[in-house]
Amino acid sequence: MPVKTIMVYASQPGLVNFTHQVVEVIRLLGIQEGLCTLFVQHTSASLLIQENADPSARRDLERWLNRLVPEGDALYTHTLEGADDMPAHIKAALTATSLSIPIVNGELGLGTWQGIYLWEHRRHGSRRSVLVHVGE
Repeated sequence: MPVKTIMVYASQPGLVNFTHQVVEVIRLLGIQEGLCTLFVQHTSASLLIQENADPSARRDLERWLNRLVPEGDALYTHTLEGADDMPAHIKAALTATSLSIPIVNGELGLGTWQGIYLWEHRRHGSRRSVLVHVGE
C-alpha cells in the first residue's frame, strides 16, 4: 500500500483531533482488515490517542505537561528559535511520534471515547505532516 500524507493544521499549542482524516484514508483505500500506522514528521509535535468526548481531559493533559516541562528552564541551551522550542522538543520526546491502530471490518479499532490527536507543542502552531501507512 502507498504511504499517504495528511496535513494537520494547529493554530496554537494543544490537541487537534484529526481522526476524521485518517478514517477518510482508510475508506478511500477500501481496507477491511489490517494495521494503520501514523508518523508525525516533526520534532516539536507528537501523536496521541485520547478522550474525544470531554475537552477538559485534553486541557488537563496540556496543563500537566506544561508544568512538567516549563519554558525558561535555566538548563536549556537550545534557545535560538524561541522560549517554547526546547520545551516542545522535550514534550515530543516524552510522548509519541508514531501510533499503530488495528483496522477491523473497514474501521479503525478505536474505542468509543477515543480519538486520534496531533499534539502541537509550539506556541505559534503550524501545518504538520503526518504519514499514514496501511498494511493488510
